Amino acid sequence: MSEARLGFACMYRHPLRSLALKELEAIEKTFNPRTTTLRWINSVSVKVARDKLLQLVEHNLDAQLRLLAYVAQLPPTLHMLRLSSDLLPLYSHPQVAPIYHDPAVQARLQTRFAELGDLARGVGIRLSFHPGQYCVLGSDKPGVVDNSVAEFEYHADMIRMMGYGVRFQDFKCNVHIAGRLGAEGIRAAWPRLSEVARNTITFENEEKTYGVDDCLGLADLAPVVLDIHHCWINEGTYIAPDDPRVARIVDSWRGVRPVMHYSQPPEHLQTLGFSADAPLEMPALLQKVNKRDLYLHSARMWNHCTNEYALRFLDRFDIMFEAKDKNLATLEFYQRYLAT
Repeated sequence: MSEARLGFACMYRHPLRSLALKELEAIEKTFNPRTTTLRWINSVSVKVARDKLLQLVEHNLDAQLRLLAYVAQLPPTLHMLRLSSDLLPLYSHPQVAPIYHDPAVQARLQTRFAELGDLARGVGIRLSFHPGQYCVLGSDKPGVVDNSVAEFEYHADMIRMMGYGVRFQDFKCNVHIAGRLGAEGIRAAWPRLSEVARNTITFENEEKTYGVDDCLGLADLAPVVLDIHHCWINEGTYIAPDDPRVARIVDSWRGVRPVMHYSQPPEHLQTLGFSADAPLEMPALLQKVNKRDLYLHSARMWNHCTNEYALRFLDRFDIMFEAKDKNLATLEFYQRYLAT
């Protein structure tokens, strides 16, 4: 397999946190996308809405280029990034879609997204998307499925314009199973997805309903993204690296290096007596907190025992960090455990 990578999700955090809030915002906004609402679109004239929306898109694509350039100058182990889903606000909404489908706008988007793809490939950055919670292919409501397919194809369009989606898992676009119909609903919706979508989709286990075993039930369609934090909450214990299901997850990637997701519960657990140097045991935690409190993500990867556990997967998996401090959490982890 290829060398391991660590990545972060979507947003840039500046390392000088002692700066004034306005100074931090001024720096960070140049790296981070902005969005808008349908309510605002409807509050102005068609021309104003179109012009402002396209200005927003230009900002977002400039910001992602800057973010990729930032990642490019990091050590190769840190060459992995989840791109924001908000690059083209309201792209799949029927009222706004005609703006994006204008031939001149499409040509501009092709050029700009090609820049992103060329930069990422040129320096070996592994990219991904993660459509949001409203992308529910397994819903029992046809309208929700329709909207979910449209939202996934929005991501597929961005992937295509970047030059990916041409072969199995040259780009990762991750979703949870979700919805009342679960895997059955996903199988029904699967033929509606484009080839690019089917080449890039992955299924991730979640905390409540659809765990690792449910995702493995769809491994004939798409790879499984193992989220070890979600699995811990769902099953009550951390999945062992030598659990037979882990080997099946690796196999689901069909020779491509797998990606797993990694997060920790919030740092405030330390105020309740849980040490950074001791394992986080579910029974003891549930004596002091509600299980739902554990769903939240920490700012940094503060618990050393959990970090050592996660490192046991690094021989086979790339790791996407889901922490509030984004790049800073990932860089700190790299410097503590992996930098030579």
